[in-house]
Amino acid sequence: MGELDGRVAVITGGASGIGEATVKLFVEEGARVIIADMQRERGEALASSLGDQAVFTHCEVRQENHIKTAVGLAVERWGRLDCMFNNAGFGGALGPLEDIPVEEFDMTFDVLVKGVFLGIKHATPIMRSQGSGSIINTGSIAGVTVGRGPLVYSAAKAAVIHMTKTAAMPLGENSIRCNCICPGAIATPLSANTVGRPDSLIDDKIDDYRHQQPIPRPGVPKDIADLALFLASDRSTFITGQAIVVDGAGASGVFWADQKLAYKTHRPLRVYNPDLD
Repeated sequence: MGELDGRVAVITGGASGIGEATVKLFVEEGARVIIADMQRERGEALASSLGDQAVFTHCEVRQENHIKTAVGLAVERWGRLDCMFNNAGFGGALGPLEDIPVEEFDMTFDVLVKGVFLGIKHATPIMRSQGSGSIINTGSIAGVTVGRGPLVYSAAKAAVIHMTKTAAMPLGENSIRCNCICPGAIATPLSANTVGRPDSLIDDKIDDYRHQQPIPRPGVPKDIADLALFLASDRSTFITGQAIVVDGAGASGVFWADQKLAYKTHRPLRVYNPDLD
């Protein structure tokens, strides 16, 4: 017996990184999953490896008809929708504030914010008719503190967190839960800038993640997938409207010893690195 036996989930960005790890874990726990992603070849290969418990659909989350199709496919194939994991994302607009083109700002918010909105919008009627459901959104520590991501990305993730909390209020009366996972430094193709390239390239960047938080190991996709499983399961039926940080305490603050060093030397605070202590 798995924790998600008989459940049906749609996972956007499900072909790689956090999404892929979650798809595999959900299937392992008995769920049937729609893998909604732009990466057709990778998504189809993943679905094929999981047998009849997973189906791929090409999905660009800023396109409403793509989200509607993914949700409709879940209902058409398996008759229900128990979990909508709005996980797809990208780094978005980069550069100094005054140099960011409006088009790149719009694209960033389209993918990171509108994509989440559309997932909530189209999952809600199905879940409301069932009288239950779990909506999970991927936020970021960049949305709860400053200096952890590019400006537009950080603003978009803050919007996702607030939308999650706001949506949880009206959805609660139908026992639909809406929560947000806020990852820290997680070694994924997106964060390593290796999307569409071999996963082995992430290994070359693993040390970049090892010392970005007090827990001295890289964050990995399964760290997020494990929390998604908890939020999709019956273990969390009284938890909603929350933004849960999973970052090894990376965004919790700066070590006191580092603060004292900075005060004495007037040097900027460094990223925590136990090898330097």
